[in-house]
Amino acid sequence: MRVFALKAPVSICFRSLFSTLTIALSVASAPAIAQMRVQVVTLATGLDTPWAVAFLPGGRFLVTERDGDMRIVAPDGKVGSTLDSVPDVESSGQGGLLDVVADTDFVRNRQIYFCYAEAGEGGAGTALASARLSTAQDRLEDVKVLFRQQPKVAGGNHFGCRIVEGRDGLLWLTLGDRFAYRDSAQKLDNHLGKIVRIGKDGKVPRDNPFVNRPGALPEIWSYGHRNVQGATLAPDGRLWTHEHGPQGGDEINTPQAGRNYGWPVITYGVNYGGGKIGDGITRKDGMEQPLHYWVPSIAPSGMAFLTSDRYGPAWKGNLFVGALKSQFLDRIVLDGTRVVSEEKLLGDLRERIRDVRQGPDGLLYVLTDGAKGRLLRLDPAGKP
Repeated sequence: MRVFALKAPVSICFRSLFSTLTIALSVASAPAIAQMRVQVVTLATGLDTPWAVAFLPGGRFLVTERDGDMRIVAPDGKVGSTLDSVPDVESSGQGGLLDVVADTDFVRNRQIYFCYAEAGEGGAGTALASARLSTAQDRLEDVKVLFRQQPKVAGGNHFGCRIVEGRDGLLWLTLGDRFAYRDSAQKLDNHLGKIVRIGKDGKVPRDNPFVNRPGALPEIWSYGHRNVQGATLAPDGRLWTHEHGPQGGDEINTPQAGRNYGWPVITYGVNYGGGKIGDGITRKDGMEQPLHYWVPSIAPSGMAFLTSDRYGPAWKGNLFVGALKSQFLDRIVLDGTRVVSEEKLLGDLRERIRDVRQGPDGLLYVLTDGAKGRLLRLDPAGKP
């Protein structure tokens, strides 16, 4: 048996159909430290740069691959053929087919929402579409583009592209600043570096914060963001996000209507290779401070609150964030909106964590990023 060092012993064993990683974890909880064991079960392998996973009835999964394919993964881990009628995507750099979520009423309407990099005049931009999954689960039907980021610009970086359905049935979509256009994040006449909020029909809600402001795009919910690749609904119904900083300065925020989150005027990061960004300040009146930030950067992607009791009380209410560059799953213990402690999990996998979600069964699911990406499930295994 091969033993790894994580914060406690780690062992690997293999079963028929599943490869499992049994992890003894030190779980930080104030004031005491609890011990628990978790098995990391490989559900599917051979996914080509997977980006997001959504849950379907009957234990099935819908997975996007960045090059433009969408696939069903069966409960036994069999990866299905690509679905037909997925729109053309601009698969270049960080762009491609990105997030996907199932409608909260999917059982009745079979509706999904997905976002992707779309080519057009001037370059590319993030688009949000809706579609109905066919009853045969082999194609998308009634595909409609609900939103297109404007303007489309050249370059292959910072598309953002996480989708969250609010309790009111409206959709939030995160949008990157497209890297070379970072100053646009402070301007309300474009969608770059913004979070937008629209209805499932693509219409702008009347209570959006900039609906009646001349020169402002009415879809905008909040602005001053860099590249938001993590978003989730908190147990109280609030939107939580995280975004990539440059060299350092990754942030967690709770974006509120009409607020300015500072990029690139304020940041806890620096330019790649060093050197201050702008005036090199971290605070300014009228700009929001992050709830938490990472220096050095971990390159966060994917985000989920654990609301179930499946892992015991020490994990319930924790926030989980994937890390691409740092290759771990970050367990974040909170006191309200204050970060109390963090624990690095799954580091011995040595894989980039692209997405993390809580499934309908209350368990955590993780996608690893790469040409041979995996869909993993974290199973509680009791006390050591």
